[in-house]
Amino acid sequence: MELTKLWHLLTFYLSTIQAVFRDIFSGLLYLNRTLSVLVMDKFLSLYFKSCDLSPCTIDLDNQTTMHFWSTNHRRFNKPILVMLHGYGSNSKWQFLYQVNSLSRSFNLYVPDLLFFGKSYTNLLDRTDGFQARCVVRGLERLGVDRFSVYGLSYGGFVAYRMAEMYPEVVEKVVIVSSGVGCTRDQKGEHLRKVGRRASDILVPNNPRDLRLLVNLSMHKHEAFKWFPDFLLQQFVNVMYKDHRKEKIELIEYLLEKETVSNLPVLTQETLIIWGDKDNVFPVQFAHQLHRYHLGPKSRLEIIKDTGHAANMESPDAVNRSIKSFVLGTPDSLHSLGNLCKQS
Repeated sequence: MELTKLWHLLTFYLSTIQAVFRDIFSGLLYLNRTLSVLVMDKFLSLYFKSCDLSPCTIDLDNQTTMHFWSTNHRRFNKPILVMLHGYGSNSKWQFLYQVNSLSRSFNLYVPDLLFFGKSYTNLLDRTDGFQARCVVRGLERLGVDRFSVYGLSYGGFVAYRMAEMYPEVVEKVVIVSSGVGCTRDQKGEHLRKVGRRASDILVPNNPRDLRLLVNLSMHKHEAFKWFPDFLLQQFVNVMYKDHRKEKIELIEYLLEKETVSNLPVLTQETLIIWGDKDNVFPVQFAHQLHRYHLGPKSRLEIIKDTGHAANMESPDAVNRSIKSFVLGTPDSLHSLGNLCKQS
């Protein structure tokens, strides 16, 4: 895993160093105190481009715009995988450790969900079903008519709805660390244990709230332990100030939604991936989703010593599981012992 991360970083620096200097010297003339975060966001854009992805903004109508990172050259020998991010930031920050590996096996399409990144709508619909329709409409505009979908946390809610609403389009489903099967009471009880409102955690307004979000999401270490507050405030200003009200409304809808009574059983094969140390959606929610909602066409893989942000803490294990499941290949690498499988 360490070698893979080193390769990610090396690829990242080699592909961006020239653009970095250009942007720093030109940016210093006009950027405010958010300079460092904006430059890092530019790094990530260049890194995605080095993984053979290009940005694309699509107007679905005169009210709604979707932004995608999409494969430059769609190859017929690769299946299509749509990657849906969670709360926290846009798709670039959340899939940093995955796009390089997954782009070798899949034609990737990575949207920013509505009110994240450059995607937005003037309509008042805040449901996961509306998010699902917008993603599928955007993919149709890009010429994508069959695909598998991988949803992380909030993206898992949207992926589930896509699979339910478009069974003829969605081939396989991967859900990672997502409380899709939680009841309203379970959500409320868990938030009471945390002791904070969901909007304070998921849409932080200051460094203290951001540290709480990261510490709840990560198990192995305190990611922001040595980061000064002024730098974290810059991140908050860049990632959370735009569409703050709308992001909170998305959360409020999910908290009020009663899931269990109307959660359909998907017709697609489904892989559930979860960290055994998840403090956002505890691992019992994974077993609940697997046993009581998805049935025999699903399988559950628990990653040991991993928190909610499995995409960041154990990206190699997550990537291997996704490749094995979607491609239908034998998963010999899981003999490394960091996974517990249940059928």
